[in-house]
Amino acid sequence: MKPTARTLTKALLCAATLIAVAVLGLAWAADRDALLHIVQDQCLVHWRQTHDPAPCARVVSGTQDYAVLHDRKGGAHFLLIPAQTITGMEDPRLLRTETPNYFAAAWQARDQLDAVMGRSIRRDAVGLAINSARARGQDQLHIHISCLQPDVYRALQTVSAAATPGDQWAPLPIGGSVYMARRIMGQDVDATNPVQLLANSLPGARTSMGDYTILVAGAQFADGPGFIVLTGRTPTRDALLLGAPAKGLVAPGETLLDDTCAISP
Repeated sequence: MKPTARTLTKALLCAATLIAVAVLGLAWAADRDALLHIVQDQCLVHWRQTHDPAPCARVVSGTQDYAVLHDRKGGAHFLLIPAQTITGMEDPRLLRTETPNYFAAAWQARDQLDAVMGRSIRRDAVGLAINSARARGQDQLHIHISCLQPDVYRALQTVSAAATPGDQWAPLPIGGSVYMARRIMGQDVDATNPVQLLANSLPGARTSMGDYTILVAGAQFADGPGFIVLTGRTPTRDALLLGAPAKGLVAPGETLLDDTCAISP
């Protein structure tokens, strides 16, 4: 029996997940605070002394302090990292009203992808992701900024054209995972903080935020520009590497991204 296109897609996404998690684990295995040290001890210091953000690509100071760092794996893949110490999805500071909306800043930093690729990346090809505390390799909040995997891009194109998801959380199959999904409207992400949206509107999420991954993908709906938010609980990184059963769990958001930006412009 020949495998169907859907089966092949699931298999490819599964393989991509395992590879991405393996690379993620090896890249920062020696120091889980490496990103924190790079930003606080190097990028910020250099910026304040000489107005040079190196080794970061950008440092922003003002109402919100953060750095944009080219991911060490290379390609069209950047990290938005707050200057203040915030561990990740589980950190209660992310739910305070005075905490900056770092997803809004990450969306503005997508111009770094254009520079790497030498062309303008369309908004609905860009994804922003935070891995769960269970699957991440670093203990400083960082938002991955990259392009969507081609199959993920096509799946989201299909649902946005069908006016789904709506303004309430609903299951959405992507590859071999079933995420909870909803849309938010707007040209930018500044009106809605996706992390706070998750905590405040998805039942059970607020008490276990560290279990959740989140992906925010640019979208163009019939009634205007917006974003599709995908979320779900993930397995641990070890379970992913072992290929352990993950019933009811989803692949980390980072694994839905593609640093080659293979999607046609």
